[in-house]
Amino acid sequence: MTATTNDLRAGRNIGDKTFRSVSFISGGLVLVILLLIAWTIASKSRLAFQTEGVGFFTERRWAPASDVYGALSFIFGTAVTATLAVVFAVPVSLGIALFTTDVAPRWLRVPLVYLTDLVAVVPSVVFGLWGILYLAPKLRGVYVQINSWFEGWPILGDLFGSAGSGRSYMTAGIILSVMIIPIITSISREVILTCPQSDRDAALALGSTRWEMITGAVLPHSAGGLVGAVMLGLGRALGETIAVALVIGSSASITANLFAAGDSLPAVIAFQWGEATTDIKRSALVAMGLTLFLITLLVNFIATGVVNRGLRKMQGA
Repeated sequence: MTATTNDLRAGRNIGDKTFRSVSFISGGLVLVILLLIAWTIASKSRLAFQTEGVGFFTERRWAPASDVYGALSFIFGTAVTATLAVVFAVPVSLGIALFTTDVAPRWLRVPLVYLTDLVAVVPSVVFGLWGILYLAPKLRGVYVQINSWFEGWPILGDLFGSAGSGRSYMTAGIILSVMIIPIITSISREVILTCPQSDRDAALALGSTRWEMITGAVLPHSAGGLVGAVMLGLGRALGETIAVALVIGSSASITANLFAAGDSLPAVIAFQWGEATTDIKRSALVAMGLTLFLITLLVNFIATGVVNRGLRKMQGA
């Protein structure tokens, strides 16, 4: 009996050690791959930084014919389109998540969840084609109408200026918002479901309406996770390439007019890589990739920090 017990313990120890080793190697492999990507991109972009210096980030002109490589216009376009996407997507995403978890009847929840998640598997090029073939031409008339309302107004007149072909920051932001809604909705739904049913029941027992129960019990409990979901959606919006490239207009400019054509870091890399016949231009495009890589990492680190802070507050409470 003792020998059999010892054999079982030895087998369990071997299994535990194997699992621990595999987990450690897998985690370390992810870190190594990330560092290799960062090192490769950084080394390939060295020529651009040596030539342009800090001006690579502060120069708005992108003129390869004149050997001028500035990424500021593209950084601006990436930030604007991603911000617009989050502004449009967050209310819709939270509304869908709350509806499917706290309002919708059971027979309706599963189809809604399935349809929402189905949007996430649609290829980005499909969204881009839909945007350039249908949405942009339709929105041009809307942009012209909005411009007529606010023309001459301070601030709003600048934000909603004259419209071109419909390919603009605004159109790219709308396309991106549709693409990140499933991500934010899915994560938000799971976070909201972590709110204990006892908290919901207690709020209702005290006489709260369903809306008061959601705002007073569910949302405060889920705040950290919801912010994390939004930040992850923002990270996806920052890195989207082909859909944005098709609808943003491909214009290296910085303007307050949301209806004007612009460009973004991923779009420029995708469209101009095949034309990069010189070492300096290729290095400048790689430097744009490094810039986008660092921005995306920063967003994800912030999201992780916000989620962890929310968990600590919940545990402390």
